[in-house]
Amino acid sequence: MRGYGRRMPRGDVRTAVLLLLAEQPMHGYQLMHAIAHRTGGRWQPSPGAIYPTISQLEDEGLVSVTASAGRKLATLTAAGREHISENSGTWSDPFTAFPERSGSTDLRPLLEQVHDAARQVGRTGTEAQVTAAARILADTRKALYLLLAEGPDAPEETP
Repeated sequence: MRGYGRRMPRGDVRTAVLLLLAEQPMHGYQLMHAIAHRTGGRWQPSPGAIYPTISQLEDEGLVSVTASAGRKLATLTAAGREHISENSGTWSDPFTAFPERSGSTDLRPLLEQVHDAARQVGRTGTEAQVTAAARILADTRKALYLLLAEGPDAPEETP
């Protein structure tokens, strides 16, 4: 599953890619995993964010891309290193843009379980069961949005 939370601005993807490539050449898959690792999984950029960024950086001459072992390896150029040197003081750290939540519940395993259960009902359930499951899912979606609408000071309830 992809990360949760706010969507990262393009500039943050660009900054993260440049900073990681300053450490070592990487291909897109490595960049995605390095970002996820550095953010504790709170930001997991998609290929649709990483690969266009690499292409743009290549067009600007900041990155060179070569084929290596069937993959495209991105390497920071001298111009890329100079760009980082000149601009990094004005950049915020893209890897620390995610606040830690002490005691935070990770929703991903629960979402996967609900997804699996809903698929099972869809495959093997009766028409009445499928209709009831659709109603439960719709009610749950509404309840989650209502929870957000109540604001951050709403009382916490756990199942």
